[in-house]
Amino acid sequence: MLRYLRVGPPGAERPILSSGGALYDLSSVTADIDAPFLASGGYQGDPAALPPAYVDGGRVGPPIARPGVILCVGQNYAAHAAESGAAPPDEPIIFYKAPNTVAGPEDDILLPPGSTRTDWEVELGVVIGRTARYLASPSEAMACVAGYVVVNDVSEREYQLERSGGQWSKGKSCETFNPLGPWLVTPDELTFPLRLRSWVNGEPRQDSSTADMIFDVGFLIWHLSQFTVLEPGDLINTGTPQGVALSGRFPYLRPGDVVETEIDGLGRQRSGVKG
Repeated sequence: MLRYLRVGPPGAERPILSSGGALYDLSSVTADIDAPFLASGGYQGDPAALPPAYVDGGRVGPPIARPGVILCVGQNYAAHAAESGAAPPDEPIIFYKAPNTVAGPEDDILLPPGSTRTDWEVELGVVIGRTARYLASPSEAMACVAGYVVVNDVSEREYQLERSGGQWSKGKSCETFNPLGPWLVTPDELTFPLRLRSWVNGEPRQDSSTADMIFDVGFLIWHLSQFTVLEPGDLINTGTPQGVALSGRFPYLRPGDVVETEIDGLGRQRSGVKG
């Protein structure tokens, strides 16, 4: 049961392993929590053989290096599809998000100039650890999972829905629109279903479970592998539950707001919002 963490300034994060409540420095083993490291199966040795890591209150970065691709699933929770005014999809709705949207779990969310409809979306993120192409079944797909992370799939709804040109990526790809982490947690450490929650300024917004997912993790990886090759280090955002501003029940984000997201076993994010 392992957890991976990256600490340090943007672009200069150190890889850290958490095991048994202690932190260990992975710098002698790998330069980063990146595609080659994940493809090798991660750290396989005795954690006690590693030097201790000292975090000392430094910045926590995203727990993986910049992914090759971020693939996202839309309307994958039944209650969220309903609050969006849509019927549950017959097969996964897929869109892309720019890899440079990735930010740390405590980094600020930057509103685009003139934005009035920026929204939060707590999501279960799946990090790929083994190449997936034309997989035969969802059960086979689960062997391709390196671990899980908390994602906030921040979305500018005007860009996504009214200025979309027929696709959603415009509303998803602004800088800082994918806070990630704090931990990458290996699959053996989690028991599904997982509870997902979000808050804005301390007020509850989302409170749901992965049990409400229309398409589960194995199905999503299998399905995606029929259309594109998933590679180690790639990230899948698996969709958000009900309780977003798009529902009309809550105001959109404004400068000075604080967004928090949390998933059982994966940790908690806290992001300030800046204009």
